[in-house]
Amino acid sequence: MALGYLVVALLAAAVAIFALQNGTPATVRFVIWTVDGVPLAGLILGAFAAGLIIAGVPLGVLRWRARSQVRRLEGRVRQLESQSDKTPHVPP
Repeated sequence: MALGYLVVALLAAAVAIFALQNGTPATVRFVIWTVDGVPLAGLILGAFAAGLIIAGVPLGVLRWRARSQVRRLEGRVRQLESQSDKTPHVPP
């Protein structure tokens, strides 16, 4: 667990250093929308966060579906095991 906290702390320090070194204002244009004076670090980190969300949502949905299918199949296994316990076992 301590190793995880160390990795998060190092990553946060790297992001802070990145933001301090890339504070240059930039202009963002998209179709007819224009924003002036956006810090370059904020722009890059915002694009990175948007990418994580765009990639993470479909993966989260797939994981949720897989977990629900596993729960359904585990319930079916328990049901079949309880049925096999009730039926008499005839030796061959």
